[in-house]
Amino acid sequence: MNIVYEYLFVFLLSIVSVFIVTHFIIKLALRINFVDNPAARKVHKKAIPLMGGIAVFTGFIIFSIYGNLLLADKTFDIPVIGYLAGATLIVLVGIIDDKFGMKPLVKMAGQLLVCLVFLFTNDYTEILGPIYITVPILTLWMIGLMNALNFLDNMDGIISGMAAILAFGFYAFNFICKTNANVPQIHYMSLLSLTFAGSLLGFLPHNFNPAKIFLGDAGSMFIGYFLGTMGVITGRMAVIRTSSNWFYLIPVLLLSFAIFDISLVSITRKRDGRRVSQGGKDHSTHRIGTAMGSTKVTALIVYLINCIIVLTTILIMKMQSVNLLVSATLIFAIVFVFFASKLDKVPIVVPKNQLKESKI
Repeated sequence: MNIVYEYLFVFLLSIVSVFIVTHFIIKLALRINFVDNPAARKVHKKAIPLMGGIAVFTGFIIFSIYGNLLLADKTFDIPVIGYLAGATLIVLVGIIDDKFGMKPLVKMAGQLLVCLVFLFTNDYTEILGPIYITVPILTLWMIGLMNALNFLDNMDGIISGMAAILAFGFYAFNFICKTNANVPQIHYMSLLSLTFAGSLLGFLPHNFNPAKIFLGDAGSMFIGYFLGTMGVITGRMAVIRTSSNWFYLIPVLLLSFAIFDISLVSITRKRDGRRVSQGGKDHSTHRIGTAMGSTKVTALIVYLINCIIVLTTILIMKMQSVNLLVSATLIFAIVFVFFASKLDKVPIVVPKNQLKESKI
């Protein structure tokens, strides 16, 4: 089968399958009371099924395995097994947290284990230098993104649509970075990106406002895992392709909106004497929603911002210009700082669980 048709087939199949499966998962979640109940820090007013991450992951894992079988070598080597094992572990951690709750340190220990499984099975332990430098930096990158996406999953359809857009960006980067030496890896990463995008697009109609089901921690941390790992892989391939270490900035630029949101939340909460780790209605998305008066418009604005970021990074990667990469990174940083200053003026609701003196 022609590789283009393989990609298209897996992409469409993942969309349709997840769309159908999500219907059944909604019914199952309601039946077993696996739901997210309303609270002061949350936007929704009624209990919503909380097993969306399972629907997305099911489509991803099934069609990632199926996609791998479509490749010429049809093998499951250690890197592939390690990558999928890491994805499975983070979803299990999220499911336990969604259902029973989990102390932050225990959750972080699970995230750390997932990072180490990915880094050691994929041999990324020395790409930035000695192992004692590379592993801490990449672990911080991955855990940071898992929590950034977990934080950003606060309004209907935001990260499911945003992550699908970013997955298309990774798909494009894979082809730009293609060389004779890395064809098998490029093909598999491309299939992973399209399977991930397809699974999210199949889920999005159920998750867009008004949402019938939420991703939960299982879904948001899985999305963070995918974006973090693909950032590591793409950054490494970009550096090899261009022979310039500056291109490790590519994934930072691509995922800059998620980095911007968690930075805004952390800085403003710390400044105002509020708990950084507790959820609240003070994210960039909440502030945009307050200013625009619409959850749907907020989601579309976030999609547009990420489309601009993706197209910019694709152009930079295509031109392989270090000057353009550094300039664009600085420009986006300045724009986000300006954007943050404006959003900081938007009124927010501060629930009791964010106050340091609260016992709740």
